[in-house]
Amino acid sequence: MEKSIKESVEKFNRCFSDMRDEIGKLVVGHDVIVEFALIALVAGGHVLLEGVPGIGKTLLVKTLSSILDLKYSRIQFTPDLMPADIIGTRVIVESESGNRQFDFQPGPVFANIILADEINRASPKTQSALLEVMEEHSVTVAGNTYSMGFPYMVLATQNPVEMEGTYPLPEAEKDRFLFQLNVLFPDKKELTEIGRRMAGKSIPAVSKIANSSTIEYMSEISREIPVPELVEEFAVKLVMATHPGSSMSSPMVQRYIKYGASPRALISIIKSAKIKALISNRYNVSTDDVLYVIHPCLRHRLILTFEAEAEGVKVDEIIDNILVSNKLI
Repeated sequence: MEKSIKESVEKFNRCFSDMRDEIGKLVVGHDVIVEFALIALVAGGHVLLEGVPGIGKTLLVKTLSSILDLKYSRIQFTPDLMPADIIGTRVIVESESGNRQFDFQPGPVFANIILADEINRASPKTQSALLEVMEEHSVTVAGNTYSMGFPYMVLATQNPVEMEGTYPLPEAEKDRFLFQLNVLFPDKKELTEIGRRMAGKSIPAVSKIANSSTIEYMSEISREIPVPELVEEFAVKLVMATHPGSSMSSPMVQRYIKYGASPRALISIIKSAKIKALISNRYNVSTDDVLYVIHPCLRHRLILTFEAEAEGVKVDEIIDNILVSNKLI
């Protein structure tokens, strides 16, 4: 049995490393972002990528789709985009016999990997159209429910809310993302390499090295990884400490947090910590794995007070304060 577990973990790591290395042929830097995107893929979650335009968010998602033998689609969100434009609609079609009937024409959400580009440039009405499909992996049109394939992952890019022409995502929609990843500007060395690769004689090509069976196998292995009771309690304490009414909350949380993390946050932490343990060649989850995933799991789920926004307090600062005040680091 131990040999079987060891072989499974080794196979998981080979698959994960191969995908990470293949993406690295084209994407320069962003190693942590790539790792979390792959963790989300295996965990069956969605990712929110935030950063200024032009720093590689879209390229990262397109490269991820290029290494997977899965259906990919891109949705460019604009202020005039309507829900039917992304979900699909019923149209009248004429059969060979001349009869007319309604036929459902699926929209771009019917794929395995979805790039929702600049999601916060669309109206809240269109943004909310993604809610059911992200959570239920299905859409309902005219009373009929249409299911998606496996895996199903939405990677949404968004510009910082202070930029012109953006609509902040509703809290309910943010909570459906497993991670929020902040994509930063590359450093000097990375910027130089980007110029060499993308402006050279030929742009590096990537190959399709995984399919739905690969992802399903990796997901099954990750679900079998045990979580010790002490680690579970550690994760629960972290989530409880984000609520201003909790006895575990710090003065900073009580002052700057309006609403804390939901139970979905705890699920996200545990699922992603299991995968982090696997890629670290361990057979169970440690508190270090929880600490590794805590920021991307929580930063989009904590609702700040007006005072925090006025004073420019960042969510990551509050998460750090939670860890320090509860002596968790």
